Amino acid sequence: MGVKSSIEWTESTWNPVTGCTKISEGCAHCYAERMALRLKAMGQKNYIDGFKVTLHPHVLDLPLTWKKPQTIFVNSMSDLFHNDIPISFIRKVFDVMERAHWHRFQILTKRAERLSELASLLNWSENIWIGVTVENCSCSKRIDYLRNIPAAVRFLSLEPLLEPLPNMDLSDIDWVIVGGESGPGARPMNKKWVLDIQEQCCKANVPFFFKQWGGVNKKKAGRLLNGRVYNEMPKQDSLTFTACG
Repeated sequence: MGVKSSIEWTESTWNPVTGCTKISEGCAHCYAERMALRLKAMGQKNYIDGFKVTLHPHVLDLPLTWKKPQTIFVNSMSDLFHNDIPISFIRKVFDVMERAHWHRFQILTKRAERLSELASLLNWSENIWIGVTVENCSCSKRIDYLRNIPAAVRFLSLEPLLEPLPNMDLSDIDWVIVGGESGPGARPMNKKWVLDIQEQCCKANVPFFFKQWGGVNKKKAGRLLNGRVYNEMPKQDSLTFTACG
């Protein structure tokens, strides 16, 4: 339930919860759902219920056993702010993150409203980053919820990017990740959309990370944008960054 990750913007994953339900257009071809069903078929005991929301208290303390500092994506196979996850369990996850202060934790949610409702009940230690997924304009309201969360780093995952996102308000946003959808039925991403977002980040002095073009064969499509790789990251100590440098 905690493994080295191939996701470009993190190092490891930790899944104290697995399973989710679809909430918006970006969920249509969910990679986590495909993986969960595959793991269930393989007899993996933590996925006996497939992609049903399932709590795993037995892995809560796992990051405390990892002595080497690393960046950890929390719930890559779920959404920590899903309505079926009680606040008591979310608090336990936050308690572990605070105690494992030598790690950096990245939480990503599509449920920005519930995040906003619960934020004041949680302890946002400096090593906790929080992000929201915004795949199209109808989801852009999630950014407004995010900017009010008292986290050290607030970030956007614009993946799968399904349409242009012009004129985003990036105030109080510390990082932007862009990526195309991958896997069976992947919907194409237009280069113009990506370049516009990169320009918005440059003007707002926000680090820009280009994850992938996606497609059925994402490895072949690669992650070069205009001949270069964009791996820009926020500098947590000062949160100063020159995106166009």
